[in-house]
This record gives sequence, C-alpha cells and structure tokens, in this order.
Amino acid sequence: MLSIAMPTPASDPEIETAPDDEALVRAAVTGDVQAYEAIYRRHAPRLYAVVWRICGRHAARAEDVLQDTFLKAWRSLPGFRFESALGTWLQRLAVNTALMELRARSGRDDLDAGDDGLEALAAVEGEQRCTGTGLDLERAVATLPPRARAVLVLHDIEGWKHHEIAEELGMAVGSSKAQLHRARGLLRERLGETA
Repeated sequence: MLSIAMPTPASDPEIETAPDDEALVRAAVTGDVQAYEAIYRRHAPRLYAVVWRICGRHAARAEDVLQDTFLKAWRSLPGFRFESALGTWLQRLAVNTALMELRARSGRDDLDAGDDGLEALAAVEGEQRCTGTGLDLERAVATLPPRARAVLVLHDIEGWKHHEIAEELGMAVGSSKAQLHRARGLLRERLGETA
C-alpha cells in the first residue's frame, strides 16, 4: 500500500502564522484594512463560485455581486456577533445580494430562460459538447430559470436544507422542493438524459 505523507497543520508555517477569522474581524472593525483584505482573500474565491452559479455564469454580474457583498460586509462587520462562522455569514450575505440582483434584473433581462435555455445551450459556438461533462452541466445550470437555478445551487452544490432555502428565498419549503425537482428535470432534459 502506498503511503503519502501529508503535512500536518502544525508543520505548515503559513497556517501557524495566519490569524483566524475572529482575530481578522476584530482587527478589521478597528479600521485595519490589511485584516479586511485578508478576509477578502480568504473568502472571496468560494463566494464568487456560489454567486457566479446563481447569476447564471455571468462573470460581470458575479463580480458586481461579490463587490457589493464585501461592501455590505465592511459596513456590517461591527455588528457581527460570532454566532456563526464568518464564512457562513459572508455566504448568506453573498447569496442574498445575488438574489436581490436577480430580482432587480428580472424585468430587464431574459433571465428566465425556461425552454429557450435549450437553444442557448445549443448555440454555444466553437465549443464541442460532450453529454455529461462538468462544462456541459455548468452551461445547463446557467440556462435554468433563476429561482430554480438558485434552489439547485444552494441545495445540491452548497448543501443547504430546504427550510434554509425557503427562508432565504421567501418561499414555502414545498416550493423549494418543487423548484429543485423542476431544476433537476430541466437539467436531465438539457443534458439529453432520459429519466
């Protein structure tokens, strides 16, 4: 059996010297910009991935949402009470900001791709599609109607429970389950799978 030596956290000098989130928050609240930058660098990649998916793979929208999230966090950080992990608090803030962005755009953009999402997926030029690949799945998720996409991302990718999703999206738990079922069905259809 092959044994791979994994470094222990104590042997990693970067981990030893990296302040924890609580210390960074306390420093940032006193105006330490470097501490806030460290919070940003630590949490921004994961938050971006979540909002990028919720925003339907629109990089510019996701970047705007991420920027708005961290502006809101900067203003709200003095009120952070450490009742949850900082990453959890930031994720909720990012999800709420992304959902508000979707609501604001719902009247202006064709975000509710519905059945037209099939054409959007098929119209990707210069890229070969292979049913079942991760890239095809990401494209298909991006074509889902916004609420179904948000429920799918939060439940299947981020691991949220239906009662958490329902609370964040202002819907009944049953509606969250129905949106997830709808999203999964549309994904199967768009990826050419038969149920």
